Amino acid sequence: MFGRWLGNRTNRVQRSSPLAAVQTPPSAGVLSCRVLDPVNEPVPHAEFAVSDTQGRKVVSGETDPFGAFVTAVPAGEYRLAVSAEGFTPYRASTTVAASTLASFGDVTLQVAQPPELPAAGDWDIEPAHSSVAFTARHIGLARVHGRFNTFAGAIRIADPVGRSAMHVVIDAASIDTNVRMRDDHLRSADFLDVARFPTLEFYSERCVHKGGNRWAVTGALTLHGVTRTVTLDTEYLGLGNGMEGEVRGAFRATTELHRDDFTVSWQTLLARGIAVVGPSIRIELDVQIVRKA
Repeated sequence: MFGRWLGNRTNRVQRSSPLAAVQTPPSAGVLSCRVLDPVNEPVPHAEFAVSDTQGRKVVSGETDPFGAFVTAVPAGEYRLAVSAEGFTPYRASTTVAASTLASFGDVTLQVAQPPELPAAGDWDIEPAHSSVAFTARHIGLARVHGRFNTFAGAIRIADPVGRSAMHVVIDAASIDTNVRMRDDHLRSADFLDVARFPTLEFYSERCVHKGGNRWAVTGALTLHGVTRTVTLDTEYLGLGNGMEGEVRGAFRATTELHRDDFTVSWQTLLARGIAVVGPSIRIELDVQIVRKA
């Protein structure tokens, strides 16, 4: 009786063990962690990466809704890196033995200090260290990448920053996908119609802090003679100094445009009903700004 009771108890413990939830070969172990914020609340979708002693990534992913992850890895020494928006990255090392659980336990992330904001005043976008890129779907499978090579812009940083203004002008004819025939078609009346609409313009007078280094920059985009409201999901990267000591700021931004919203509606279907060009275009901006003297 006692033997059966002990046996049943052992089975219950094994079923509740993290090792029971992860299928592992004899040479592997299990690595686990729970990520918390400073008030002991779980941090879901925190990014983690496990690397070996040579710096090679072994496994990566995101924490679950309870801030946890459990993963099987070959026995060995590992380094863990955890990062989440608005928090200081966490790093630690551990050794995982075969058929055992190596747990980092509860990892508490500390709130990161936001980067210093640009000073109030006039700033120019520097094209040499900036890019305006886009990605479009082709025949429902591949992605076509392109960019605009010629553009200019200015930003007036206000105090508070939320009242700042931005004006960007892009030369439509400078579109470049690295295929001349395709670029000529994109410049034609089927798409951008650069003879009638030589520029794309974006003007904004509103940016909203979304937390951490995230901002939403909302403005009016004029493309193909049509103006629509667009919001840029923006990541502010901070300030630095250039080669000549000039003050620079940097940010990345993304948004998605729908061609029909701007009457860029040329379309051809393949025999199986798939559009040659997808309906949406993803825009990616990498921008450096330089403070005017």
